[in-house]
Amino acid sequence: MIVAEVVRSGFVESVHHGIVAIVGGPGIGDVETPFFPRSSNKPLQTVGLLNAGFVPREEADLALVSASHDGEPFHVERVRAILAAAGIGPSSLGCPADLPLGETARRAWLRGGGEPERILMNCSGKHAGFLATCVINGWPLESYLEVDHPLQKALADAVSRLSGEPIAALGVDGCGAPIFAISPLGLARAFLRLVEASPGTPERRVADAMRANPSLVAGTGSEDTVLMEAIPGLIVKRGADGVSAAAIAGAGAVALKISDGASRARVPVLLAALRRLGVEVPDIVEPVLGGGRPVGEVRAVI
Repeated sequence: MIVAEVVRSGFVESVHHGIVAIVGGPGIGDVETPFFPRSSNKPLQTVGLLNAGFVPREEADLALVSASHDGEPFHVERVRAILAAAGIGPSSLGCPADLPLGETARRAWLRGGGEPERILMNCSGKHAGFLATCVINGWPLESYLEVDHPLQKALADAVSRLSGEPIAALGVDGCGAPIFAISPLGLARAFLRLVEASPGTPERRVADAMRANPSLVAGTGSEDTVLMEAIPGLIVKRGADGVSAAAIAGAGAVALKISDGASRARVPVLLAALRRLGVEVPDIVEPVLGGGRPVGEVRAVI
């Protein structure tokens, strides 16, 4: 179904199709067919790490382990500290070398003569949590990304339990880690379980850490950080190829997938879905630029 349209100079020039699962309200499209949530799975995987014995240095580490971070210095140093506390270094990371995801951080890194490094990759926090959990359990580090590794089995169990459905398919995410397919409805259910869990449980610890440290979940000016700073009680986690999931205790949860993978439609559709749940949301416009200035917008039509 059409969930967003691109308007330039008052003319609708294109549309985005998608699926929106809403726990607490009517959804849009086929919300029960499994898909790959990509990085929106990360908070669920962090719950799996805690269940498997991961001990963060401080609760804020849980936000970074759940993050697709922008590679700002405070992100990179925290990843380094998680690894150091486990007695290992960045060379153990199995994610590919990359430049910072955030434009400002990337430019600064390149100006300083920096090159791609594994610790800069936006999933390095997740991988650091993976490795630290393996160290605690005495599991092999070299094979921690294999689907039959004890770590990945524990993470799959956590995703399945939180979503309330079996893993439909296994894939390989952009960072090299296994990714687990569930339905959009299952993803929304899982996010709601995080925010509505009892204090002190692994689920609630992850939700609380994300809400208390939104800058660690994404970065300065990035969509997840901006949304959590603007909407009290919200947890939200974007995923590649037009995926996002969010929840607020007492209101409900949302999981969406933009069919063509366009990230520009994520925020307008997410905000529209949250409004359906009665959540007061900011008026954030996704601009369409012409000559470097706004000449239109991407707007939700759900």
